[in-house]
Amino acid sequence: MNYKCVIFDCDGVLVDSESIGARVWVEMAKKIGLTISYEKAFNEFTGKSFNSIVKYLSVNAKIDIPGDFEKIFREKTYSAFQANLQPIEGIDDILKNIKLPYCVASSGPREKIYLNLTKVDLIKYFPSDRIFSCYEINKWKPDPAIYLYAAKKMGFTPEDCLVIEDSKFGVQAAKAGRFNVLIYTHQDKKKNFDFEDDVFLDNFEELNKILNQ
Repeated sequence: MNYKCVIFDCDGVLVDSESIGARVWVEMAKKIGLTISYEKAFNEFTGKSFNSIVKYLSVNAKIDIPGDFEKIFREKTYSAFQANLQPIEGIDDILKNIKLPYCVASSGPREKIYLNLTKVDLIKYFPSDRIFSCYEINKWKPDPAIYLYAAKKMGFTPEDCLVIEDSKFGVQAAKAGRFNVLIYTHQDKKKNFDFEDDVFLDNFEELNKILNQ
């Protein structure tokens, strides 16, 4: 298919941040008296909105979440990202050579997107008018709104666009918006997906071939 625009998710697609984020969630849950495994945090929290995860923690810990919880969470994740964040292997070459218009659409705040892309030296590929955050529209995946918003801002219809996602909730969002979607994921995460006609992307060399067909 001749795509006209590529929309990248950020966490897990551009930057290798999701394992870092999962560890912070485990730590934050422990602070409110709830024990969750890294595997649960990684498999079930990836791609979910911050507020939905906080609601889960509150219900299962049977407490009201402290007012400074988000502030502490952001500080811990930003610090961890600064220390350990890396770009996804092969993404720099894709962004350097891609001929189509492209952008990033993420569930995270714009500040987080800027921070992460700057840390791994990918911000040079994403001017501010090609960065879209769910916080701008107050709707989060699996609602398709962020992808519809990004496509409209870029000047394309969903049918024109290819979305690159790595989370179940992100794929749900893209499919609900009638976007074509490729799932970038490791072999051990493929079991988390059970959509019809799933198309997996094992590495970004494959994406280069698809875009140049």
